Amino acid sequence: MNLTLEIPDELAGPMCAAGGDLSRRALEALALEEYKAARISKAQLRRLLGFGTRYELDGFLKSHDVWVDATIDDVRRDIADLTASLECKGPSAASMMSLR
Repeated sequence: MNLTLEIPDELAGPMCAAGGDLSRRALEALALEEYKAARISKAQLRRLLGFGTRYELDGFLKSHDVWVDATIDDVRRDIADLTASLECKGPSAASMMSLR
């Protein structure tokens, strides 16, 4: 779906001067509000914004003062993801993880 916004020229100039891609900022604002209103899930938000990992999405949410409650299953998945990532980097990285 494509969405078109009409922004008066006198407002578009200052909005563009603020920096960043105005289309991206509008998408992020809309997506964030939909997520906060519980109309889309965290996975849907991640897909909508094109983030490759949950960590990228978590960083985005934190930068917008949106804090996510983590369940024990979330933490277990994160540990498994981190362990798998470290194993791909070699045995020394994985052994460092087990030392902590």
